[in-house]
Parts: sequence; C-alpha cells; structure tokens
Amino acid sequence: MSSLDRFQLFSFSGKMKILHLSWVAFFITFVVWFNHAPLLMAIADSLEMSAAEIKTLLIINVALTIPARIVVGMLTDRYGPRLVYTYLLVFCSLPCFLFAVADSFTQAAIARFLIGFIGAGFVIGIRLISEWFPYNELGMAEGIYGGWGNFGSAAAAFTLPTIALMFGGDDGWRYAVGLTGVLSLGFAIMFYRQVADTPKGSTYFKPKHLGSIEVTSKGDLVLLMVMKVPLYAALALLVWKLSPAAAKMLSVEFTLSLYAFLVILCFLDCHKAWKVNKTVLSQPVSTLHQYKFKQVAILNILYFATFGSELAVISMLPLFFAETFQLTPVIAGMLASAYAFMNLMSRPGGGWLSDRFGRKPVLLMLTAGLVVGYFLMGMVNSHWPVWLAVVAAMACSFFVQSGEGAVFAVVPLIKRRLTGQIAGMTGAYGNIGAVTYLTILSFVDYATFFMVISGTALVGFIILLWMDEPSGQITEIHEDGSVEFINVA
Repeated sequence: MSSLDRFQLFSFSGKMKILHLSWVAFFITFVVWFNHAPLLMAIADSLEMSAAEIKTLLIINVALTIPARIVVGMLTDRYGPRLVYTYLLVFCSLPCFLFAVADSFTQAAIARFLIGFIGAGFVIGIRLISEWFPYNELGMAEGIYGGWGNFGSAAAAFTLPTIALMFGGDDGWRYAVGLTGVLSLGFAIMFYRQVADTPKGSTYFKPKHLGSIEVTSKGDLVLLMVMKVPLYAALALLVWKLSPAAAKMLSVEFTLSLYAFLVILCFLDCHKAWKVNKTVLSQPVSTLHQYKFKQVAILNILYFATFGSELAVISMLPLFFAETFQLTPVIAGMLASAYAFMNLMSRPGGGWLSDRFGRKPVLLMLTAGLVVGYFLMGMVNSHWPVWLAVVAAMACSFFVQSGEGAVFAVVPLIKRRLTGQIAGMTGAYGNIGAVTYLTILSFVDYATFFMVISGTALVGFIILLWMDEPSGQITEIHEDGSVEFINVA
C-alpha cells in the first residue's frame, strides 16, 4: 500500500476528504436535530408552553426518525449518498426555519416532527464510507464518522445558548435555531459539489427493488417480517405516550385511528416484503449470491442495547446525578456531559478494535462490558463518592459507544448493494431502544432502569454467539452480468 493510500487522519484528499465531509454532514444533522434541547426553557417561556407540551415536544422530535431511517436507507441504495444527503440537508433546513418563527405550540410541534427526519442522515454516510474504504480500515472510518458526527448534539448544547445570548432578548433562541438551518442549507451545497458516491472507476451497486430489503432464503423472509414488527410497535408506543392514558395530548378517537393506521401500515410493509422476495419461495438463490439476514437481526438487537441506551441515558443522566447527589442542575449537567464526550474516542476505538482483532470477538468483549457497566451503574447510590459515580458512567459509556462503532464495522460487510437499507434498519432499532428504555424509566426507579439495560445487553451477548464472523468476499453483479468480488476479511 502506498503512502497515499494509507489512513492519514489529517489529510483532506481522496478517501479522507470524503470521510471528513461525511462526518461534518452528520455532525450538522445532529446540531439541527437537537437544536431545541439547550434552549428548551427559553422556547417554553416564549411560546407559553405547559410541562405536558414540553414533554410532547421531546417525544415528537424522535417520532419520525424511526421510519425515516428505513426510507432514507432505501433511497441511498437507489440514488446514491451524494444526492440523498444533499436533499436531506436542504429539506430539513425548512422545518428548522419554521420552528425558529413558530408563534404557537402547534406550529412548533409540526416543525419538530418534521425535523426528526434529519435523524436519518446517519444512514447515508454509512453507505458512502463503505464505498471509499477497504475492509481493514472500514471499522475505524465508520467509527470516526459516527462518533465525531454524534458530537453535534453536545456542540449544540455548548454553543447555541451562547449564540442566543449574543442576539439577546426573548427572541435570541429564534436566531440561534435559524442559524442551524442556514448551516444545514449552506453545507448541502458544499457537499453536493465536493463528494462523489464512489472512487473513480468503481461501480455503485444498486438493489433490484426499492420497496423492501432483499433476502435470499425462506427462513430469512420470515425473519425479516418478524423484525419489522418492533418498528411499528415503537411508533405505537409513542402514540400511547401522547394518548389520554399518558400525556393526554391526543383524543381517544385520534389515538385509535393512529393505532389502526400503524397496523395497516405494518401489514402493507410485510406484504411488500413478500412481494419483493416471493421468488425465494419457489426458486432457491445461488449460494454465490446468498447472505444471512440473521446477521442483520443480531446487529439490530445489539444497536437496540447500545445506541438505544445511549440516547436514553443522555436524556436522564443529568437528573440522575442531581437527585442522587443533591447537585445543582448546572453541576449535574456538566458531570453528565462526560458520558457524551466519550463519543469522540470510544466509537472510533470500537471500529479500530474490530479492524485489528475481528468483528465478532470485539463485539462479544464490548457487549460483555456493557452488561457489567450498566449493572455497576445500577449499584450507584448517594453513598458513593461523586467522582466514582462519574468514572463508572464514563467506563460504561466507553463500552456503549465502542459497541456502536463495532456494530457498524460489520454492517457494510454483509451485502454491499443493501448497505443503506441494512444501516437504516439497524439505526432504527437504536431509536426503538431509546423509546423503549425511556418508557420503562417512567415506571421504575433509576437502579431498576440501569439493571433492565444490563439485562437486555446480556440477551444481546447470548444472541451474538450465533453471529458469523465476516469472511471471504461479497459477490455483486454488474449490469452486464459480470460478477465482482469485494473482500470483507
């Protein structure tokens, strides 16, 4: 390998240019997605929102992300990351501006619901990075993309309140939110001009069908349909949280209509999966072109436990520290931020470990650490020294975020032309995990909450034993019928 081909992190040419532009795009999507969080009290005062309406706004912000990741994954595989990321950044700047000028809770809620679509940006870069980096650098590259991009939420928390203060007055938050929309729109133009879907001379392999992920056996078709159900169950859970039984933001009639709509949508989705893949029931797929969908299912469950728990814990950790150790909200927030800061190194670290020591062994090690880490967090109480509780949270965070990096070190090695769809489904399971864990938290104490996450990680560890280490080559077919072999190990 020549020096020009090596992984040179501080280079801005060739594949490294694509990596840097990709993580910045992802970073911006997270800035936009969470631009309301550090300004929430000012927004609530400006729009005269009740406590129930504030909670509703937080729920709505993640609602659309679950189906969006599935849809964006399909679009990425069909039309390429360059176009899809560009359009996503442009499209999501619009509800950002709408939120900035909102003069009522209803307008703000509609804008936040639409902004949730930008949470799907993560999926696009996974496919783009996989086109530019070889298998032995892929984990590290995907880890940098995910870890540095995820830091956008922390960056928003640190910078947007200052920007709002600079503009001053009751409308300072509006200018801060509006600037994130300008940032998204401006970078969309740069991304479109500077990025290519593949290196020169490489083929961008597309799926045969757009409506559903392709599988290659009867058993995999059944498993695909089973794995679709939690996607709609999570959306139903979000509806319940807004229903008369919980937040009381929806009428009984509208709630029942949404439940019926989700049931119909799930049925139509499964029917589409059958329609796309029905040939496997009568015509076995050549062994050369088969892949195992169980690999996808296992990664879904692991991302449920890793990224799902990260989103949930980031949401509750400041309050946990404040209530457990009688700290002020400011001090508690600063201590809790250590959990998110680990993303800068942990997620790339998980990818690097996977590149060096194997995908499955590293996932097993990190998932085991996840089990122990959350079990330890469940033991934290007011008798612990605060510094020791922070160390425990940071250690747990290392295994969580390294595990995320290790999961997406495997995703691009399953089937190249389906990488966007696989990443979309796996990414959606992360959001499902967050919705599930936060719902559980509303019924139990903090210790039980952490123990539940530890238990689900243990289930993931056991299931992981059935995952196959990526080996050999992926086979893809050119339009002229010729076959290309892509190394994965």
